[in-house]
Amino acid sequence: MTTTDWFIDIALLLIVLRQLREERLTTRTILLPLGMITWAAGNYLTDIPTAGNDVPLAVIFAATGVAFGLAGGLLTRVRHADGHVLIKASRGAAALWIISMGFRLGFAVWSTHSSGAAHLTSFSAAHDITSAQAWVVALLLMAVGEVVVRLGTIVVRGQLLQARSDRDANKPAHRPGAYV
Repeated sequence: MTTTDWFIDIALLLIVLRQLREERLTTRTILLPLGMITWAAGNYLTDIPTAGNDVPLAVIFAATGVAFGLAGGLLTRVRHADGHVLIKASRGAAALWIISMGFRLGFAVWSTHSSGAAHLTSFSAAHDITSAQAWVVALLLMAVGEVVVRLGTIVVRGQLLQARSDRDANKPAHRPGAYV
């Protein structure tokens, strides 16, 4: 793993840990993780292998990321106060993020050591996974799925709260005896 790989992984961890404190849902809150994951995808998705079982591997990992992202988005507290949508990662949301990031980071470190590389090569040969790039793609798509779905879930929940608040603010006050 390069220094840049470590930097990106640690930065992605810190983004969610920072959200353990409640903050406003802003464009920056959304664009920062999306920008980081877009950068990573642009740098590591240079070649997408499609031979053997490379595509099923990528789909399984991406689906796992989507599931983690959905769970993390639903476990994030989203509320409306003073005209703003506020978010706060719950311990469960942060734990899911740390587990998934830790898995990807641990896998990357493990696969660069001789025993891990030997096991991975053996597993790949037995399951018709054709290259190391297939694993890179699978792990990256897992991260992309998690980031995009987590953010999407939080944004949709925030928009629903904002719409409900706007609707309640525009609802005419009911006066006893008044005709509506």
